[in-house]
Amino acid sequence: MNQHPDFLINEVNEPQDIKSMNLDQLKELAQEMRQLVLERDSAVGGHVGPNLGVMELTIAFHYVFDSPHDKVIWDVSHQSYAHKMLTGRKLGFLDPDHYEDVSGYTDPSESPHDFFKVGHTSTSIALAVGMAQARDLVNPDSHENVVAVIGDGSLSGGLAFEGLNNAAKLKSNLIILVNDNQMSIDEDQGGLYRGLKELRDTQGQSANNIFKFMGLDYRYVADGNDLKTMIDVFKEVKNIDHPIVLHVNTQKGKGYQPAIDDQKKYHWRAPFDLQTGESKQSAPKESYSAAVIDELNAQVEAGKPVVAINAAIPGMFDLGRFKAAHADRYFDVGIAEQDSVTTAVAMAAGGARPVLFESSTFLQRAYDQLVHDVALNEYPIVMIVRGGTISSGSATHQGTFDISYISSLPNIEYLAPTNVEEMISMLRWALKQNDTPVVIRQPEHELLHGTPSQDSYATIDYDIAHHGSEVAIMAVGGFWQLGEEVCRQLKEKLNIDATLINPKSVTSIDQRDLHYLQEDHDIVVTIEDGNLSGGFGETIDRYYGPTNMKVLNFGAPREFADNVPLEVLYEWYHLTPEQIVDDIERVVHSAIY
Repeated sequence: MNQHPDFLINEVNEPQDIKSMNLDQLKELAQEMRQLVLERDSAVGGHVGPNLGVMELTIAFHYVFDSPHDKVIWDVSHQSYAHKMLTGRKLGFLDPDHYEDVSGYTDPSESPHDFFKVGHTSTSIALAVGMAQARDLVNPDSHENVVAVIGDGSLSGGLAFEGLNNAAKLKSNLIILVNDNQMSIDEDQGGLYRGLKELRDTQGQSANNIFKFMGLDYRYVADGNDLKTMIDVFKEVKNIDHPIVLHVNTQKGKGYQPAIDDQKKYHWRAPFDLQTGESKQSAPKESYSAAVIDELNAQVEAGKPVVAINAAIPGMFDLGRFKAAHADRYFDVGIAEQDSVTTAVAMAAGGARPVLFESSTFLQRAYDQLVHDVALNEYPIVMIVRGGTISSGSATHQGTFDISYISSLPNIEYLAPTNVEEMISMLRWALKQNDTPVVIRQPEHELLHGTPSQDSYATIDYDIAHHGSEVAIMAVGGFWQLGEEVCRQLKEKLNIDATLINPKSVTSIDQRDLHYLQEDHDIVVTIEDGNLSGGFGETIDRYYGPTNMKVLNFGAPREFADNVPLEVLYEWYHLTPEQIVDDIERVVHSAIY
């Protein structure tokens, strides 16, 4: 149901529809769209501050340019809500019944006005350069404008510099809009931002100008939230015959005071009360992240040379507490996952004990560093990975691949705890040992308590929580409770007293226990919260390949799931206890007959 039938946005079905509006109407449209962003995000969650800050420049773009003939590429694309409203997807913001119909990122399957599925940062300039090069080759007389929109926070990523470097070689139209709101996901980090501040303070006149240094034309816009200013600027640069950087100063969270006052919290928010700003979801009393920070604080107080490193996502790991207690040991490298990994290796080489905090879906950006710097050099860095899970989010943020891409590398131990005590036990060992890089996969499910069965993980001894026969269930990390429930239902439905095993690691195996399972088991079942291709289950499959043991693997197939409810994904992937038991029953019966 349309909650605002009187809004001007109802008259907009495509960008052409705003071109006849006057300035006052366009300003009214901006306010309406801000309200719709707030209503949708407060109901289902989403990026708040980034979208509130770009209303005027988005409207101005579509007022001046001719999308999709003229192309706009949004870096990260988490600020594309206004763009979506103006390009035929307004129902996803007007009608609560359709909130979930629209992705939080650009998606070519939604609209011809989107050109890429983008959810990670620093990509837009390189994408725009490629599109401009293709235009010049295939259709040089098209008079097609290519615009890249990139935030100041995204400029810290190496790919942004590579894009700028190659943009300067173009001899044709390219417009790079740097949306400078003085924030990344968290605070901006590094010397680049001192230079941007100088440019803001001098109205773009400072000689310390990285864009000009790279050979790019440059123009500063002091108020990117002023519609008339943005319209005039876009009119002046439309059809420009060379690359230019528009350095545009905007306010993140504009129009909603809580999002201005606490820009970190409102970068992305789970559902919240629009009037009070309070979260609609109660915070857990205890968490894995809090336990990790407690341990790191204790390590520092005990005189250990522990440091914490992250790439612009401290809120994901409760790192604010560590920073408050030990600011000299806290390092945020900004959005630069590659730098965070290599810096950690060098710190370990220098005698520090770095603990590196990474999101599964962002860590993939540093795969080369995992190979060349971590695995090849073998310094004992410690890495905590969050977000490694099958999730209902966008295809751009899939946490299913980390087991596959990390476990494929030599010289890295990837541990998968099932409860908080085991996780801290693994962390203590990882910080004490000096032989190998250690990655610990933080569970993403309900926090569990337990008693670690070992305090050194140099050799992995499987924890056999219950020793039965016929069927063995190996439940990895956060899927421990799923394994417990499968065992319960096997007993109840098939009278099978299954063995339940906590493997603890996805890279090392306990060959002794795997060998002895063959004495009284016919089927080994692996359950992992990740991709089956290259996953833990395949490791067990390979071990039992030459034997008569049957192996069943449960996890995610090799695909991108895109905004599918988690319960639906579990049904598709046969990850409900009932489905797993049914699949086991079929194998049991086939063995009998």
